[in-house]
Amino acid sequence: MYVGRDMSELSMESKKNWQDRELGYFHYALSQTAPYLNQEGVTLLREINEEIKLRGGLKQREASWESGSKPAFD
Repeated sequence: MYVGRDMSELSMESKKNWQDRELGYFHYALSQTAPYLNQEGVTLLREINEEIKLRGGLKQREASWESGSKPAFD
């Protein structure tokens, strides 16, 4: 479960000020609903993608006995 700032709070801030876990969570959530997004949602997803690229991508953890290979955004 995501615990952090919600979209109404984040929309008032530049993507540069978002934390990596916020970018990761909303990228995942918006990507899953991409076929149903309106123009504003598609623009938001594009901006999140651009910010992730500017940061050099999200840090990926390798799988271990304690965790899987899928990043956890909590």
